[in-house]
Amino acid sequence: MVAHTEPLGASMNAKILGSGPTTVVLAHGFGGDQSVWDKIVPSLVQSNCQVLVFDWAFSGATEAVPSPYDPARHASYDGFASDLVSLLEEMMVKSVVFVGHSMSGMIGCLASIKRPQLFQRLVLLCASPRYVNTDDFQGGFEDSDVEKLISSMESDYAAWATGFSGLVVDPNHPASADKFCKCLLLMRPEVAIPLAKTVFYSDHRDILGDVTVPCQIVHATNDIVVPNSVALYMQTHIGAGKSTLEMMEIDGHFPQMTAPGQLIAVLRSLLPGASGGLAVGHIGAGARCAVEL
Repeated sequence: MVAHTEPLGASMNAKILGSGPTTVVLAHGFGGDQSVWDKIVPSLVQSNCQVLVFDWAFSGATEAVPSPYDPARHASYDGFASDLVSLLEEMMVKSVVFVGHSMSGMIGCLASIKRPQLFQRLVLLCASPRYVNTDDFQGGFEDSDVEKLISSMESDYAAWATGFSGLVVDPNHPASADKFCKCLLLMRPEVAIPLAKTVFYSDHRDILGDVTVPCQIVHATNDIVVPNSVALYMQTHIGAGKSTLEMMEIDGHFPQMTAPGQLIAVLRSLLPGASGGLAVGHIGAGARCAVEL
């Protein structure tokens, strides 16, 4: 493999938008790229904070040659966590509010354990430490479910991407499902398939107790990927960091695409330096439920 020498920020398409005393880092999940935050970024930029967006090494949006994706290094979340720490240092940001969607939630937890001083708060958006059920943990998937998912990817990746995007994105938002599908299709199958195995067979329950950075767990009440019980589990097992659970009464795994107003309202409550321009919608009674430990 050719050594990757390009600055990490350039190879990961990293850019900082806006300005202000608080830096918000938006990290997409499996199959996505930074475009999944398009409905969130403008309101954040209009507020009194700066926003860092980037594409993970596996994303089809990264065009660096050679690719920053290393099959060995990125066979575990630890490689991504090291990338995140290096990126934050290279971009010279610290004490950030890190918003990690899906797999990026656990990546953020690992990075915060490595370098807690880089993080002011973690926002774990539809995140999970484990996806496969055990006798004492309901992750949402049986082993056979994951085996079928991987088999479908291997047999016809394009058809799988179309079907999967329609399942995980709120069906009332077909444009968002189509956008996520296009992101999936930009990924090379030889990257997407082993990464899917890494994600769906991961188990990071044992590191939750080592997290000391305050955490906001933000969960969609009807998420086909991550059941509500997982959010409750994380809240009770995260370590010394104060954890709060925010349940948003929405469908699907992508609140940033299908319910941006609700998510922005949650983020606004976490950003002490945010201006009123961040609020784009009112969350009515019963739309969210906050539980604090």
